[in-house]
Amino acid sequence: MNLKNYYYYFQSALSPKLCDEIIAYGKQHQAEMAVTGGYNRQNGKMSKKDLNNMQKKRKSDIVWMADRWIYKEIHPYIHQANRDAGWNFEWDWSESCQFTKYGVGQYYGWHCDSWEVPYQREKLEDGTYPMDHGKIRKLSVTISLNDPSEYVGGNLEFDFRNQVDWERNKKKAIKSCEEIRPRGSIIVFPSFCWHRVAPVTSGTRYSLVIWNLGYPFR
Repeated sequence: MNLKNYYYYFQSALSPKLCDEIIAYGKQHQAEMAVTGGYNRQNGKMSKKDLNNMQKKRKSDIVWMADRWIYKEIHPYIHQANRDAGWNFEWDWSESCQFTKYGVGQYYGWHCDSWEVPYQREKLEDGTYPMDHGKIRKLSVTISLNDPSEYVGGNLEFDFRNQVDWERNKKKAIKSCEEIRPRGSIIVFPSFCWHRVAPVTSGTRYSLVIWNLGYPFR
């Protein structure tokens, strides 16, 4: 898929007060270790081998949120980015928000948020399917919640080697998004874009991630 824009951002879009409210709300809940797809827990536990392999890809602490007031604040930016960036992806559902804490030495290695196989869910008692059934992740959102003076490292980076001429445009192929370091900044990008969160070397980085779903591309 050829894209004119690989991401779209709003710098300092959310107020410091709202960012503080989201951070405080996240801290009220018990955090859990972040995991990646392909690593399953049995009885709430993961084998030592799987844990070691998984932590080579990702180390962070997360809290799941699905509160309407958060979506109400963020959805208008997603719609605007989808339109103004020229993607015009059809989507109609957001997964639970992921409040993420990256401490010293924590990171998320190179990955993309989407996959070709849609979610397959069991029917509910009323005979309908959950809203994510048959859908894939189309638009990913990351929000920077705390001031960049509070941490070092932790930059969101993109790998565009599949989208640009790698040999001619090496500088364009790996992009560190300094634009969204200011507190309250929002970035929206197609979920199939490869990206990572670089290791935090000092302090703590707080972010909020939302994945937005629709039926597979035609």
